[in-house]
Amino acid sequence: MLERFYPDLYMRSAYQIDFQKYYDSGCRGVIFDIDNTLVPHGAPADDRSIKLIQELKSMGYSILLLSNNKETRVQMFNQAVHVQYIFKAGKPGKKGYMRAMEMMGTDRKSTLFVGDQLFTDVWGARNAGIFSILVQPIDKKEEIQIVLKRYLEKIVLACYRRKCRKECRAYLAEGKNDH
Repeated sequence: MLERFYPDLYMRSAYQIDFQKYYDSGCRGVIFDIDNTLVPHGAPADDRSIKLIQELKSMGYSILLLSNNKETRVQMFNQAVHVQYIFKAGKPGKKGYMRAMEMMGTDRKSTLFVGDQLFTDVWGARNAGIFSILVQPIDKKEEIQIVLKRYLEKIVLACYRRKCRKECRAYLAEGKNDH
């Protein structure tokens, strides 16, 4: 039951993802959430986020910002990175994700999604059939409705980690310890 909320990958930060590996395996588009994924909530693009997006563009990726925020917030961030975006995206509904892929010219197999929330970002990406990467929130200071969701996320993430540990033990038990 909880598996619908599990990310395909859980990373500490969007800035630690090996995007080159995904590009080499055929990915051509990255959809990013903004707040607490790339920058603290409400912050403009910073040097680190600008550098990451420039690097991804130079690799050949199409980039799109997918946010439930109002256009003014998304535009403010986008002034420095100059990528396509969708505001008031309606995550976790899959419509925004599908439109994002259409705008980037990618499909489910060639698109990655990176976000910090299980019940909007990851669930929506999974519903759309996109590889989802959950990252830890950049800043602990969040709006109250997000703080409340984080308590439920902790339960789901505990189950996710337990599943990952079991799979790793099974993998090692089969003698496949070459990673």
